[in-house]
Amino acid sequence: MPDHQTLLEVRELRKYFPITKGFFNNVVGHVKAVNDVSFDLYDGECLGLVGESGSGKTTVGRTILRALAPTSGSVNFRVNGEMVDVAGASHETLKGLRRHMQMIFQDPYASLNPRMTVLDIVGEPLLVNGMEDRAQREERVSELLVRVGLQPHFLRRYPHAFSGGQRQRIGIARALALNPKLVVADEPVSALDVSVQAQALNLLQELQRELGLTYLFVAHDLSVVRHISDRVAVMYVGRVVEIAEVDRLFDHPLHPYTEALLSAVPVPKPKAKKKQVLLSGEVADPSKAPPGCAFHPRCPYAEDRCREEVPELREIEPGHQVRCHLAEDLTLESMPEIPAVVE
Repeated sequence: MPDHQTLLEVRELRKYFPITKGFFNNVVGHVKAVNDVSFDLYDGECLGLVGESGSGKTTVGRTILRALAPTSGSVNFRVNGEMVDVAGASHETLKGLRRHMQMIFQDPYASLNPRMTVLDIVGEPLLVNGMEDRAQREERVSELLVRVGLQPHFLRRYPHAFSGGQRQRIGIARALALNPKLVVADEPVSALDVSVQAQALNLLQELQRELGLTYLFVAHDLSVVRHISDRVAVMYVGRVVEIAEVDRLFDHPLHPYTEALLSAVPVPKPKAKKKQVLLSGEVADPSKAPPGCAFHPRCPYAEDRCREEVPELREIEPGHQVRCHLAEDLTLESMPEIPAVVE
C-alpha cells in the first residue's frame, strides 16, 4: 500500500479552449474540457482516471504536466519536501520540475520519431538535461532497455522494426530516463493487442515497486483499472463525479454514472444475470453543459433539484467522495465480477 504523504495536490483545475468565429476570430464561447477538478495523489500509489471519450481525462493529465497551460487552478507537486505550484511556475522552474514528472503516451508509434534510433529516442531527455557524453548515454539507455524487457543490441534500430508492445516499452524507457517520481500514463495499453496488455501492465507494476513510482493512470478499460489502481476517479464532462478506493468504488458505487459504466463491463460468465443500465441521450456538450448536474439529462434518478443546482464533490464515507445530490438515498448496482487481467 502507498504511504499517505501527498505528492500532488490538484485544486479547482480548469482548462478552457476558446471557440472562435468570423474573419477576426472573435471568441464566442469556450469548451470547458476540465472544469473544477480537485484531487490528491499520494506518494507511491496509482490513481486510475476513467470516463467516456471527451470527459477530459487526457486534458487533466496534460494540464498537470503543463503540456497545456491551465486556465485557472493550482497543481502543487512535492519536490525535495516542498510543494511547488506547477501551474504558476516560471519556465526555468518548470524545466527543473520536468525531471520529476513524465508521460507515457497512448499510441506507441505516433509518440516515437521514426527518423530516430532507440538510442536517440530514449537518450534525448538525458542529452537535454546535460548528459553530453555519448558513451555515457549509451550505457544508461542500455540499462533502461534491459529494465523494460528489451535487448541492449536494439539501440540502433528504428521504431518501425518493433512490434506495438516493444514500441510501448521504448516509450516507457524514455519516460524513466530521468528517474521521475510521477508518471502520467495516458491509456498506455489501449493500442496494444490483448495478448500483450497484461505483460505491459505487469511491467508497470513491477517498475512501480522497484522505483517507487506514482502513477496517474488514464484508461477506458475498467478491468485494467481495477487490476492496477489503488484508487479510482470517475470523470464526466470535465468534472470528477466520484473518487474512492478501487474495491470500494467497484463494489459500492455512489454515482449513477459510475453504476452505468460498471454495468457496461462484460462478465466472464455468459449465463450470468446482471442489471444493465442503459443511458439515454448523448454525453453533454462541454461548450454548452446543461444547468444543474451535467449528468441529469441521462440520469434515471434525476429530480428537480438535479436540474437546477450543480452538486458539490463531497465526502460521503471516509475516502469516498461523490458529486451527486441523491448519493445517500440511492442503492446502486455493484459490479464485483470484473474479468481479471491474466498474469
